[in-house]
Amino acid sequence: MEIPRRTFVFFFSLCLLSSTSLSIDNFHQAFPIVEPAPGHTKLQLSREGLEAISRITTPISAVAVIGPYRSGKSFLLNQLLSLSCYEGFGVGHMRDTKTKGIWVWGTPLELEIDGVKTSVIYLDTEGFESVGKSNVYDDRIFALATVMSSVLIYNLPETIREADISRLSFAVELAEEFYGRVKGEDVAFEPSKLLWLIQRDFLQGKSVKQMVDEALRHVPNEDGNKNIDQVNQIRDSLAIMGDNSTAFSLPQPHLMRTKLCDLKDEDLDSTYVARRDQLKKLVASIIRPKIVQGKTLNGKEFISFLEQILDALNKGEIPSTGSLVEVFNKDIVERCVKLYNEKMVRVRLPMSEESLQSAHEMAHNEAIKAFDAQHFGRQHAKKSVDQLDEQMQEVYKNFVLANEYQSSKLCEALYTSCEDDMDHLQALRLPSMAKFNAGFVYCNKTFEQQCVGPSKQNYEQRLTKMMGKSRSLFIKEYNNRLFNWLVGFSLVMVVVGRFIIKFILLEMAAWILFIFLETYTRMFWTAEALYYNPVWHFIVGTWENVVYSPVLDLDRWAIPIVCIIALCVLYWRCYGKRKHGARWLLPLYNNQKNGRNRERSE
Repeated sequence: MEIPRRTFVFFFSLCLLSSTSLSIDNFHQAFPIVEPAPGHTKLQLSREGLEAISRITTPISAVAVIGPYRSGKSFLLNQLLSLSCYEGFGVGHMRDTKTKGIWVWGTPLELEIDGVKTSVIYLDTEGFESVGKSNVYDDRIFALATVMSSVLIYNLPETIREADISRLSFAVELAEEFYGRVKGEDVAFEPSKLLWLIQRDFLQGKSVKQMVDEALRHVPNEDGNKNIDQVNQIRDSLAIMGDNSTAFSLPQPHLMRTKLCDLKDEDLDSTYVARRDQLKKLVASIIRPKIVQGKTLNGKEFISFLEQILDALNKGEIPSTGSLVEVFNKDIVERCVKLYNEKMVRVRLPMSEESLQSAHEMAHNEAIKAFDAQHFGRQHAKKSVDQLDEQMQEVYKNFVLANEYQSSKLCEALYTSCEDDMDHLQALRLPSMAKFNAGFVYCNKTFEQQCVGPSKQNYEQRLTKMMGKSRSLFIKEYNNRLFNWLVGFSLVMVVVGRFIIKFILLEMAAWILFIFLETYTRMFWTAEALYYNPVWHFIVGTWENVVYSPVLDLDRWAIPIVCIIALCVLYWRCYGKRKHGARWLLPLYNNQKNGRNRERSE
């Protein structure tokens, strides 16, 4: 009886899924963590390897082996891990194209370092100078391995070439940037310990340290060749690594190198086995947890760190220390910009441009001081400083615009208030030059004290022009209004003196004033001559003293005072005569009733 086709497909898929899950659950193997992107120019992360690292919860230390293509890096790592070629990293022809990039052994070694349980991961890197790759790709592999690792094993066959030294320029720049920090302060990351590993049988009577020192000596440059100068600068810079680098030699394990994977320890050269064991102890002695910004990293934090570095390396065509410095300084720049903004927010707007500039400089200096205390890198930190300065300038521009707006808003309100006050003074019921001048001075003083900021000068000009027109208009109308007001006042006093209080002297004085203003001045003086006459000045001075003074403003209190006087007069006329009799102390008009009852003479 045949098994249905769909059932067969189902069971086949189930078996495939089961085998896949088993391979993912089995971490006792090598996984790719960084792979080349198409074109072998940039790098990308491999999620399979990241899963192996993300499960680590203890501090991580990474040991990476770098070196030329087919130089025995993978075999060396298997020897350090005590693994055969068939269970460890793929060796030589056993490695297919999927192993390009950087690989990690899925099961970390657990060591106790300075009392801290540490997970040590081993990294295998793609060799330099292989066919079909660009130099930029090799540089990225070298740079990434340098930054990721705590111990960087530079595996070199036979001897040290000039190209091998040149590749160290990146590691040297990292050391220059980050090793100069004061001990005890947080650092971006500690560059890896560099281990020169020379695989050579005969050192010709020299130690490996002497061999490395000779390779790093200055190249004679009597002609001043720029390329040789650059090579010598790298050699000078390597001196700063000091105790951070060491050298070790390892003889060939066996003459039949193609059969190494099939040989056991007892088949290998005894000198090699002894030196290999010494190498294991040396690596274990220099391993330290990876430190990033002052703290150790677990698996997930290590992946986040790796993503940052990879992004920085992929941005430029050539990986640079400057790009890494920018990555680590990015958060510090943001914090310093925030500090600058917090300082500037405390400033009360509007204010003068000089005061705002002074506040900006103080906040700017504090932010730069904070950046200098925290930033990473020396030479390559300048770009981050420029970026910080640029961002602070952008924030400052916003404060300048806000200050201009607030200044314009405040000065516009003060200008409008002064304009309204001038309009009110133009319409005084009782015209008074003293009151107008007092209002004029008060308005100027208030504007000068309260209007601040960049808009002050513009509004000062507008205010001066507006108040000059108001003053000219007031002076022009003042004499005419005062003359007309005095004419009307004299007529009112005539009516009051004759019909209300019946005070003949008041009526006569009012008539005299009226006749003087309407007859004498028109017959003997022109309008212009009147306003310059001493008599008119006496009248104006008397009027000003009566109408306005710091104690009494008659324009404001005229109506209440008139009402009170009217009530007093009304009360006197209605009740005063009955109570005190009809006798007045001042001359009044004769009583017409008594005149009618008087006897007529013949």
